Amino acid sequence: MKKIGFLSFGHWNSNPAYQTRTAADTLLQSIDLAVAAEEIGIDGAYFRVHHFAQQLASPFPLLSAIGAKTSKIEIGTGVIDMRYENPLYMVEDAGSADLISGGRLQLGISRGSPEQVIDGWSYFGYEPEKGETDADMGRKKALEFLDKLSGEGFAEPNPYPMFPNPPGLLRVEPHSEGLRERIWWGAASNATAIWAAENGMHLQSSTLKYDENGKPFHVQQAEQIRLYKEAWKKAGHDREARVSVSRSIFAIVNEQDRYYFGGQGKAADSFGYIEQDKRAIFGKSYAAEPDKLIAELAQDEAIQEADTVLLTIPNTLGVDYNVHVLSSIVEHVAPALGWR
Repeated sequence: MKKIGFLSFGHWNSNPAYQTRTAADTLLQSIDLAVAAEEIGIDGAYFRVHHFAQQLASPFPLLSAIGAKTSKIEIGTGVIDMRYENPLYMVEDAGSADLISGGRLQLGISRGSPEQVIDGWSYFGYEPEKGETDADMGRKKALEFLDKLSGEGFAEPNPYPMFPNPPGLLRVEPHSEGLRERIWWGAASNATAIWAAENGMHLQSSTLKYDENGKPFHVQQAEQIRLYKEAWKKAGHDREARVSVSRSIFAIVNEQDRYYFGGQGKAADSFGYIEQDKRAIFGKSYAAEPDKLIAELAQDEAIQEADTVLLTIPNTLGVDYNVHVLSSIVEHVAPALGWR
């Protein structure tokens, strides 16, 4: 059995072919899609965070709204760029969203990737300290976020407060018990996957990673996951590690599917540079009739290693079509692979 979720980048544009022409369209349709996904048995609704782009950016209002309108589905991100975040304010936002959802938040965070503008985090008021890189800054903020999620008091109380204080040092509120154990790290390398395990975070591995040995993408990703699991075991955590992988998977079951995705199943991985000095490998997309899709996915080593598969969706095509995309996987593909 595997958990199956969807991952939306939340694009919008005035393109006449889009069902999401405004930010309001994307936000409201994201809520509707999460509700519909829960009804058809999808396990998770996850959203990407990108700043300075016509895509979803501020996740907590959206996650809170979804939490208030659903009851079972996991709600998460994949991923929040920590370079842009105030860790304490984020603890407050995350705690509120988790309490509204009844403890269903699964937050994916990361040190960040190339963005739409140069040093975008600087416009949010953040700069690396002397000797730090922006990646160092992102990881440091992540550790502070994790520390403050623990609920331990750290702030000296005012002896003359507006309201009575509990005894001892104070923490930020609201605190959501258990949220610290539901934080995921988006890792693009083997080393950061190991670091995530050492720090007690679950692992999110997307459709790209740094090319570390020239092997096929799914093999490199499977190796990354195994290294993560070994590091988790070595760290001695008293809970089970979780691992998600993202994939673009489309079951072609009608002519509309064939029109949209009939030519998009890539036969091979591809390579590129997401940073000037680091070569990345990008996993192929899967688009085929269910029988062929089942055979191809059965050979994907990384999917075999993961407990959760996040299906990247074409959110611009609207709620109804995306429900169809997800339903096709649940009905025609997942049972044969043992995901259901």
